[in-house]
Amino acid sequence: MTPSRGTPATPDADTKDRPLTDPQAGTASRPGADSPSGAESGPGAEARPGGEGVAGTEARPGTEARPGAEGRPGAEGQAGAESRPDTPGTTLALTPPAELRAHLTARLGTAARAWLHRALDEAAAHPGTHGPISVWELRIAEAGRRCGPEHADAARVLILHAARADADAVTRVYFQGTAAERRAVLHALPHLVPGPEALPLVEDALRTNDTRLLAAAVGPYAARYLDPHQWRHAVLKCLFTGVPVDAVADLDRRAHRDAELARMLGDYAAERTAAGRPLPEDLHRVLTFTDPTATPPAPAADCGTRGTDGKES
Repeated sequence: MTPSRGTPATPDADTKDRPLTDPQAGTASRPGADSPSGAESGPGAEARPGGEGVAGTEARPGTEARPGAEGRPGAEGQAGAESRPDTPGTTLALTPPAELRAHLTARLGTAARAWLHRALDEAAAHPGTHGPISVWELRIAEAGRRCGPEHADAARVLILHAARADADAVTRVYFQGTAAERRAVLHALPHLVPGPEALPLVEDALRTNDTRLLAAAVGPYAARYLDPHQWRHAVLKCLFTGVPVDAVADLDRRAHRDAELARMLGDYAAERTAAGRPLPEDLHRVLTFTDPTATPPAPAADCGTRGTDGKES
């Protein structure tokens, strides 16, 4: 039984924003985290004995207060405003780690860039899991405060990759992490897990109503390994929770000539129409992909091993 890191998984505060832009949830402190006094903000950003907030920075639930020394020109925003990442979730899952690191370090300030380099070096020097908690897991918890919420997902994906986290390690991080950390794990799966061993994490995320977690769950890993039944229901869940179908990786290929998905979409449309409710704009787009007379989409560059696209096994 792996001891918990003491941070329950908490959904992000604002789930109505666009799911492909992932504002970072507040991150609670972990035992042994190497952080300056008063610089760390947990959920609710309540002050702790001996720790004063950063002057002029007001932390709200779901928003991390960042030390002023780590800010970048133009990146701080107004007090109380949530920052957004410049790397969408699906891009995080598809961008090679070396390219992602270059993209991120070019956008970080001096202190944040130095912290990221140290964190990646530590993870590479001590990969895998060690004892109740590994040092790189602590750095994952710190990433939002150190790099800023708009860059935290990318930093966490890079740390997971540097630590060579396998299916067991990402499962541990996922179930012991915050919603923000869970998103990063889902983005990192295509880089780390070559088989379907991490599907339980995707299935868990698809059971939530956190739109940003859902958007991360329907990325390339789900496109590669979810069976047709689960994948169809994931598409439907995106439609009725408002997650844009642009978040669904490889949608055109998996939906092509899928008569069962077309039937499910038709039933869903009929139910909403009978209830006097508007249809999601994306519904007709997905229906178009299911048209058996449509031209098949070109093969994806990284289509992986799915084997059952659009067909019942």
